[in-house]
Amino acid sequence: MDILSAALLLFLIMDPLGNIPVFLGLLRPLPPRRRMLVLARELVIALVILFAVLLTGQWVLAALHLRQESISIGGGIVLFLIGLKMIFPPANGLFGEIPEGEPLVVPMAVPLIAGPSTMAALLLLANQDPGRTADWSLALLLAWVASAAILFSATSLYRWLGPRALGALERLMGMLLVALSVQMVLDGVTGYLRGVG
Repeated sequence: MDILSAALLLFLIMDPLGNIPVFLGLLRPLPPRRRMLVLARELVIALVILFAVLLTGQWVLAALHLRQESISIGGGIVLFLIGLKMIFPPANGLFGEIPEGEPLVVPMAVPLIAGPSTMAALLLLANQDPGRTADWSLALLLAWVASAAILFSATSLYRWLGPRALGALERLMGMLLVALSVQMVLDGVTGYLRGVG
């Protein structure tokens, strides 16, 4: 996988377009200037968490004695479930009930930006090719910058596109994520069968 493919995968998983309504709802009670500060803080916290997962993930996996194939299959299943939720969102939103008050780490940084599926994808990338940590870091940074740009312009995008167009875009991103997740599972199964054979 090249840097742009990895960045696109991470961007789709972060789902900034799908998060726009949630972020607007969470930040609505705050003054406009404070909204931008809180959003910037949460984006930075999420980036730090994701880099920590990327840089330490392979040692955690080695300590747990997990094989590459199991990470690929497990990560594919998680991404598949997230993709299905994006295509068929539950009535109470993708991540359930959101606590009131000014957000701090939860739910904006984790799980909306740095969610379990993003972390699983980073673990998979780091474990697939540990010598390319710089490439995966660049891919993560590209996906994060694109997500941050969309979230900082959330109010304008929501006004311009409207809830229906945003919903349609989220479902399209979900379809792409489902296709990527199936490929990950197939790669994992193929790798396992090769190892057994």
